[in-house]
Amino acid sequence: MHDAFKGDPLSKRALITGITGQDGSYLAEHLLGEGYRVWGLVRGQDSPRKPWIRPLLKDIGLVQGDLLDQKSLTTAIDQVQPDEVYNLGAISYVPLSWKQPQITAEVTGLGVLRLLEAMRTVLGATGNGPRHQDMRFYQASSSEMFGKVREEPQNELTGFHPRSPYAVAKTYGHYITQNYRESFGMHCVSGILFNHESPRRGPEFVTRKITLGVARIKLGLDDHLRLGNLEARRDWGFAGDYVRAMHLMVRSDTPKDYVIGTGRTHSVRDVVETAFAAAGLDWRAHVLVDQDLIRPAEVDTLRADSTLARRELGWQARVGFEELVRMMVESDLRSVAQAKSGSPDVEGLFGAVS
Repeated sequence: MHDAFKGDPLSKRALITGITGQDGSYLAEHLLGEGYRVWGLVRGQDSPRKPWIRPLLKDIGLVQGDLLDQKSLTTAIDQVQPDEVYNLGAISYVPLSWKQPQITAEVTGLGVLRLLEAMRTVLGATGNGPRHQDMRFYQASSSEMFGKVREEPQNELTGFHPRSPYAVAKTYGHYITQNYRESFGMHCVSGILFNHESPRRGPEFVTRKITLGVARIKLGLDDHLRLGNLEARRDWGFAGDYVRAMHLMVRSDTPKDYVIGTGRTHSVRDVVETAFAAAGLDWRAHVLVDQDLIRPAEVDTLRADSTLARRELGWQARVGFEELVRMMVESDLRSVAQAKSGSPDVEGLFGAVS
């Protein structure tokens, strides 16, 4: 375990699963800025390779553990003795969950239970000492749990109707977090986050697939981009805004769940038009609709009602839709140009996000 931390050894400690992913890296940066000592959970011999993680390695610790392995999670929490645990690790690519439903259930669903049990075990072993009696837990829930929505927009009281193995697993994780809060008095919260994107988003996700496709077409590497349903609508925001909400939830005196989103929806077609326009291209000359890319059970529209988060946490999104898409296109234009020139600085940039 990394022990070369800067700052006050009495600072709050945070353990983040999924630290190499989009949300994990932004959250680590945010918590470091708040004076935290931060650890990331990594599996086996894995080491963070994403370029956005490398600059953080001098300031964060890494501890081994696996959401499939109860003992390793208990050991990791016992080693770190965190004040806050953020569970962002998951198999989070929805189309993959139909191809690998069992492992999705094990990691994205039961992984939450294993982590909560690890916390409960360590809390029981350390007793009620002043430092760790208030160990807090954040679960990354998802707007995909709403699925075939019963009302629009969706808030904390809207019922769930998950439409993919991923969404079903997230729903289990959400309810088991709620159950541990109510059964054991643990300070557990879930953030029902709507779609949030950034230049760090995995290339398999539709927004990043679009912005990478735009960059490759602009730089002459491709002619066309194949997409599925262009009419699906989502509430898209910037991931950097959403990790602030995670921290606010965890630090709130009363543990409860919150819906986090912008309250505005855009279609996949809107993302396409905005992204191609940002690069000075006409999307209609390059985009092909591929029926094989359409989900078996589609979720048509998701839109957040974040009134409770605004009122109780003081949270609101700062980055708008057009700014977000332009940010991603500009980043991918730079990255694809560097990759085209053979720059080693883009190693790992186009790999899947945990």
